[in-house]
Amino acid sequence: MEKIARENLRSILRERGRRIASATFVKKDGTDRKILFRLGVKKHLRGGTNNVERDDRSYMTVYDMKHGGYRTINLRTVKTLSMDGKQYEVV
Repeated sequence: MEKIARENLRSILRERGRRIASATFVKKDGTDRKILFRLGVKKHLRGGTNNVERDDRSYMTVYDMKHGGYRTINLRTVKTLSMDGKQYEVV
């Protein structure tokens, strides 16, 4: 399992584009969650703006493939990331 720096996580996800990935992260209540997600999904958007995702915040909005809805991941709590057939440990 390769290691990637937490500071590079947002840029790695953005440069990989709309590919499907999975991640394990710690939720706000302290429990672990595994999510299968995709970035760049706009099909289910409603009016308004995304006030959660900004470059000065550690949150990223993803589309949950299993539950069919948008979710917010705190990039500071991501433990593992699987993408393009590779597994990464976030350090």
